[in-house]
Amino acid sequence: MAYRYRPHIGLFGLLYIIVGLFIAWDHDYLTASLLRRIVSALLAIFLWFLVLLGVDLNIHT
Repeated sequence: MAYRYRPHIGLFGLLYIIVGLFIAWDHDYLTASLLRRIVSALLAIFLWFLVLLGVDLNIHT
């Protein structure tokens, strides 16, 4: 029987990413405006059909 390799992030990997995000935020590598731009871009990628219909997916404050 063939087994599929399914990569996953363990508890240590998740903790490593969370600490890295916190440190990047604390040292101003991640900012609120950057996160808004990233979320807007992801929305435009996954909801591209709404963009074609003229919906503005930019997140404003």
